[in-house]
Amino acid sequence: MTIHHPTFAATAETDRVQGRSMIVSRYGIVASEHPLASQAGAMVLAEGGSAVDAAIAANAVMGVVAPMTCGMGGDLFAIVRDAKTGELHGLNSSGWAPAGLTRDFLLSQGLTNTPLRGIHSVTIPGCVAGWDALHRKFGRKRLSRLLAPAIRLADEGFPVTEIVSGYWAASEKLMSEDPAAKATFLPEGRAPKLGEVFRNPDLAWSLQQVAKAGRRAYYEGPIARRLLLSAKEHGGVWTLADFREFQPEWVTPISTTYHGWTVYEIPPQGQGIAALVMLNILEQFPLADWGYGSVATLHTMIEAQKLAYADLHRYVGDLRFADVPVAGMLSKDYARERARLIDPDHAAEAVLPGKPLRSGTDTTYLCAVDRDGNMVSFIQSNYAGFGSGLVAAGTGFGLQNRGALFTLDPDHPNALEPRKRPLHTIIPAFMEKGEVRIAFGIMGGWNQAQAHAQFVADLADFGMNPQAALEAPRFTRMVFPGKAVEIENRIPVEVREALAAKGHEITSNHAFSQNVGGGQAVMRNFATGINYGASDPRKDGAAVPEPVQ
Repeated sequence: MTIHHPTFAATAETDRVQGRSMIVSRYGIVASEHPLASQAGAMVLAEGGSAVDAAIAANAVMGVVAPMTCGMGGDLFAIVRDAKTGELHGLNSSGWAPAGLTRDFLLSQGLTNTPLRGIHSVTIPGCVAGWDALHRKFGRKRLSRLLAPAIRLADEGFPVTEIVSGYWAASEKLMSEDPAAKATFLPEGRAPKLGEVFRNPDLAWSLQQVAKAGRRAYYEGPIARRLLLSAKEHGGVWTLADFREFQPEWVTPISTTYHGWTVYEIPPQGQGIAALVMLNILEQFPLADWGYGSVATLHTMIEAQKLAYADLHRYVGDLRFADVPVAGMLSKDYARERARLIDPDHAAEAVLPGKPLRSGTDTTYLCAVDRDGNMVSFIQSNYAGFGSGLVAAGTGFGLQNRGALFTLDPDHPNALEPRKRPLHTIIPAFMEKGEVRIAFGIMGGWNQAQAHAQFVADLADFGMNPQAALEAPRFTRMVFPGKAVEIENRIPVEVREALAAKGHEITSNHAFSQNVGGGQAVMRNFATGINYGASDPRKDGAAVPEPVQ
């Protein structure tokens, strides 16, 4: 027997495939990977704080509640839209290699590659310097107020959430190899389980030092002293000058257009340029006519990713040291040339980088928009889970391992050099069309650029809203070269089989796989003044609106 509801008809809004609705508000919104972080940021907005204030507060909390993904020992990038001027500002606060960390030094240690873990994988962390730079330019509230929620949670403790508990358990072996890391993150000799309360008084102390003295506490004061002592004990080559002289860099975002949208990324040494190159290639094909999730659409996207990433790994490095052909890589003519290499019937095994013309990533992502229309796209990371596996005694945070992404090939643009920044996986993004602006990001190592391109196509080609686009099934390729591709099993089996028939080596992941990353987005329609927030169900997080007081 069929029962017809007398009030609600099936519409595109009620009969849909997305699991969550967007958050909609006239006031600000913070979207992050943990409800406590989003809540902390939203409360700052309610007190008159800016979107940047909210992002700093949320990020500080993320470093407490998800310490394997981010924190004071990691790096930071952001794109900020200033509502007063309409300008976009990019911040690169990724750390540089210490002056004493050279290719010859590593070779003398018997290493043939930059190590994945340990002290020689750590570049000078840029997170706190990034907080300082953002706060000085766009902050309204005192830094002590912004860090207060994180300090309280670190001191009093918090119950560990579902996905974070899984991440923690996966890092037990790594954490047990360093005494300070074990004491900090395995207080009972094991990772805390779902619902167990975890306290980190050492991290509360570190946050309190920054709350009182700002970046000086970290790069010159008591935290620096503990970091330098730990580095010396592990055979590191850090000096106080490596910390004191480090400065983040304000940069101009790079961009391309895609079917009426303008999409922005941070310039190299990040991988954001690969998302733009991939979009330029996809623009040469009628994805909207082929349809979302069709064999033709997915095959073309996968092949475009191979082409974009071949250029990424060949050409990208720190712009202060390397001549990266940014304009050539973003040329539409170059995209047409590269698009012709895609065989519609066969997956490519190995893709060579092109020859663009030369002119003269574990991670947490969050974003915020305030009631005035200031917006921030913000990403912060330790790289691999718990980074280097090291904790400086008494600090309470893990140190990133971004130096692992350097190469020891002296002829490569990403070759290790003193005071150089390594190729980075973490990328914030921003897109705009007419009066609509969206700050977005999707974390997950080398997954990020390809996930950004898929998100943009979901909006531009297939008419999804940001929440639907974050939830939509994604693919990812994390092995280069080769035909391997991971696809969430919500893509129909017959589509996956047809892709396999073209030569793709398909791994079917669970419906909402961690392997394709988790994202957040905030959107503002400047014509109406309405804000929207979206949060990926692949994470523990939420988009939380500013409370009305």
